[in-house]
Amino acid sequence: MGRLFYGFSIVAIGIHQIIMKDFRPEILPPFPGLAHSHILFPVLTGIVLVIAGILIAGFSSKKVCLFLGFLFLALIVTCHLPYILFVGPGKVTNLVVWFAAGEALAYSGGAFVMAGSFSGKPIPVGRIFFSLLIILFGCSHFVFPADVSAMVPKWLGAPIFWTYFVGAALIASGIAIIFNIWIKTTAWLLAAMLFLFFLFFHLPDAIQNPSAGYGNEIVRAIICLQFCGTAMVIAVTNGRESKPAF
Repeated sequence: MGRLFYGFSIVAIGIHQIIMKDFRPEILPPFPGLAHSHILFPVLTGIVLVIAGILIAGFSSKKVCLFLGFLFLALIVTCHLPYILFVGPGKVTNLVVWFAAGEALAYSGGAFVMAGSFSGKPIPVGRIFFSLLIILFGCSHFVFPADVSAMVPKWLGAPIFWTYFVGAALIASGIAIIFNIWIKTTAWLLAAMLFLFFLFFHLPDAIQNPSAGYGNEIVRAIICLQFCGTAMVIAVTNGRESKPAF
């Protein structure tokens, strides 16, 4: 099911690019501008993503996962980082400018996690890449508490408490997965929390605004499922629990 969630998400991202006829920001930033000026580039990339997602979701495709992992990683190194550090208008100290690159890194990490699941031998860099985004999301809860608390459903109450609690949980889970601390339990709890995000935050937004941004809210909900699926596969493929020596 984790691979299904990941592959389905990659298909949705590819279809969204084909519909928009432009790159999603986490796939390619505004740099290089030439890639955005021709419809052919995002559409072809979208087709590649759709095919790769179908293969990952429905077939044994370790090579496809590795290709996708290295593709996203190459885009981060050659496009995202130069844009953030040298070309883009935002300051590198601004957490927001790292979100798109962080998501691309999680896509790359997720692909490596899926590749490891086909062989039964986890690729550690996959869970590290994925966890860095989880930590980034957790930090955003403390940097932008007013914005994040506005997303908390009114029926839940105590929005500031849940903002900080979930932020701390995300940071703790990301660190635990990176350092292999109670990794199975942590990854399962993270997967459950992400699935709750899908049910109570992303799915209602997708239902209320299905046409916004050419269906961007729908895709965002499916991406949340991708992260949930990645956490599930990490939980299943990372052997026995590892506890800290202290």
